[in-house]
Amino acid sequence: MLRYAFGRLLWLIPTLLVMSLIIFVIMHATPGSPLDPMRATANPLTPQAQAALAAHYGLDKPLHEQYLRFLWNVIHLDFGISYVLKDRDVSTIIAGTFPISLVLGTFALIFAAIFGLTLGIVAAMRQNTWVDYVATSMSMMAVSTPNFVIGVLLIVVVALGLGWLPIAMTTSDLFDPWSLDYWSKNWQFWVLPTITLGLGPLATIARYTRASMVDVIRSDFVRTARAKGLLENAVVMKHVLKNALIPVVTILGPLFAAVGTGTFVVEFLFSVPGMGKFFVTSMLGRDYNMIMA
Repeated sequence: MLRYAFGRLLWLIPTLLVMSLIIFVIMHATPGSPLDPMRATANPLTPQAQAALAAHYGLDKPLHEQYLRFLWNVIHLDFGISYVLKDRDVSTIIAGTFPISLVLGTFALIFAAIFGLTLGIVAAMRQNTWVDYVATSMSMMAVSTPNFVIGVLLIVVVALGLGWLPIAMTTSDLFDPWSLDYWSKNWQFWVLPTITLGLGPLATIARYTRASMVDVIRSDFVRTARAKGLLENAVVMKHVLKNALIPVVTILGPLFAAVGTGTFVVEFLFSVPGMGKFFVTSMLGRDYNMIMA
């Protein structure tokens, strides 16, 4: 087992090298450079200024030299500075934004697990009724709808239409996940991003829970438990639910990874100062160091 795990870890090194090389090539093959203005209405730099900045950042070097320098810096845990975000250190940006993305992803997964399990259990216990049909249809719609569409709908209906919650994070308070004072003042800013990010995983968990519950309900040991005169609640809680949750638990890890990839658009949409928002900003500004990190 240890030998297998060690072998997989060794394969991780060439995989990361190939991925970084592909990203590096695609990034430099894309038209434009970090020295171009992000807005079309902004005044471009003079050729002399661009040449000076390119020499300062090493962008005038051959591509193979730039890539080798990047690898050397990564070995020393140095990801360079951001071209777009006023020369801020990339490592500092990641250290400051990663906890925010992690908290948002955790909230979304908790939201998805609580309501997804509930919806799946109710649909399975009311199989082939209108409750089951509504729950299944809602799950299919949530799975097939991109989260940015869900986010826009929530903004239009909940924020602009009803005025219940703010559209974006406009707070100036420093993020502190361990501070009750922070959450008492800023909890409302996290509701819409959490729902937007969690609806897709919620629907997936609901579908898996329903399918697993229906399969277990038809098992012989469940029929035997009912034949012995056990109450329906006891049958569900002690026999059905315990066995039905096994396949559901196995998908939580991949779902958390999927939630992490979905934070990019959601954070940009709701101005959440996490990694996703800075990544989108870096992509638009061709911030090479930030993208590679």
